[in-house]
Amino acid sequence: MSKEKSMEVGMVWSLVDVKLLLTSLLVLCSLATVLQLLPSLSCLSSSTTTSQSQVLNFSTPNPPKETLDLHSGIVKRAFNAVGSAAYLFIQMGAYRGGANTFAIVGLGSKPLHVFSNPTFRCVWIPHSDTNRSIATTGYKILPDWGYDRVYTVVVVVNCTFPDDVGVDGSGGQLVVHATTGGGGYKGFDLEENFVALDEKPGSFNLTELTAAPPKHDILYCYSSLYGNLSPQRVREWMTYHLRLFGPRAHFVFHDAGGVHPEVLDVLRPWMAMGILTLQDIREQERFDGYYHNQFLIVNDCLHRYRHAAKWMFFFDIDEFLYIKPKSTLRSLLDSLSGYTQFTIEQMPMSNKLCLSSDAGKTPRMWGFEKLVYRDVKRGVRRDRKYAIQPRNVFATGVHMSQNVAGRTLHKLDGRIKYFHYHGTISDRREPCRQFVNATDLTFENAPYVFDNTLRVLAGSVKRYELKAIGSGLSRTRQ
Repeated sequence: MSKEKSMEVGMVWSLVDVKLLLTSLLVLCSLATVLQLLPSLSCLSSSTTTSQSQVLNFSTPNPPKETLDLHSGIVKRAFNAVGSAAYLFIQMGAYRGGANTFAIVGLGSKPLHVFSNPTFRCVWIPHSDTNRSIATTGYKILPDWGYDRVYTVVVVVNCTFPDDVGVDGSGGQLVVHATTGGGGYKGFDLEENFVALDEKPGSFNLTELTAAPPKHDILYCYSSLYGNLSPQRVREWMTYHLRLFGPRAHFVFHDAGGVHPEVLDVLRPWMAMGILTLQDIREQERFDGYYHNQFLIVNDCLHRYRHAAKWMFFFDIDEFLYIKPKSTLRSLLDSLSGYTQFTIEQMPMSNKLCLSSDAGKTPRMWGFEKLVYRDVKRGVRRDRKYAIQPRNVFATGVHMSQNVAGRTLHKLDGRIKYFHYHGTISDRREPCRQFVNATDLTFENAPYVFDNTLRVLAGSVKRYELKAIGSGLSRTRQ
């Protein structure tokens, strides 16, 4: 009996051992499975947390609310503003115009200036005594005549104080208080304050503004260089006008993306000689204005250099000035000294027609040397370009200025004109598309006549370049 009992006990313990063994194996297998799933669970947990965090971190605005007035039965709706349609003001520069006047150049929201009345209040705060600030109302000029897009040119915000400011050289800050004007809701008039100009002590000398004669006889301002410009056409334009303008001239170019490395190679020799200043304005592409904000750029150039030049010229680099024979540009300008502004007549040239006798030689010829047919269609309004005496100009445009003190002359009897080779500056191909042998013809429904006015100057222009900078640019490509 005792033996049988002990056998039963042994069998029970054996069963217990097997059960424990099976349970242990099950636990181990479960653990292994869980460990394999842990990375996925971790990612899932992280993803869930991130998603919840993103949802929870959305701050404002919430969906617009509606409330019902139980007494009147009227449903009141809410409007939540998101982002900003356009900046109130985007400053490019601020410059002294004299002892008590400043010009601030910038862009403003087009709809804001059409449908509202933004204002500008100017305050001069001396560094020596901040309690002796002086204020005046800023006068704004919008010179782009409706060509604007999202942004319009608010040029100038002219700040003219009743008394001289900072003429002792102590320095100060020009602070502007700009308001939105409120739009249709006059009770909502936001104000933004910014420092337009910080004049360091000793940095301003009034005699530098009034010194005569100015540093340059002529200063050329070009608005915005953009696109895939032809290095060869830029080279030709620079050389031609350097020769025409003379040694007391300076050129200011503004790069809006068009000065690629090959164009820079053409400009670099003149930059090294101090004849040309190149400004990088590519950031203005952030702000949607007419033609790469050209109105903004010419006005900044006007006020930045207005005391540095006697005359300023504004025209494009596919346009070539021409002075009547037996005259010089200097003598012409001297004869027009009684005028603040004069405009220049256009001579439109074909950008495709060339002489049959030049076939095979045109790749070695300069653009104004081989494009020799002029459009003579009558009854067509031609754009003019212009020159100004900048000290008498408050704001300017692309084809002329309407904000001048003094007289403007439009009829110069052919003493100065400009030949326009439209489209050639941004075309890297050979411009000659059709070769003809005629003194007059009709091409693409327009009448043309042979005109070699600039062609005969090509030799002297090339010799000028060779003498000035050598043959370094002789391998320039289209």
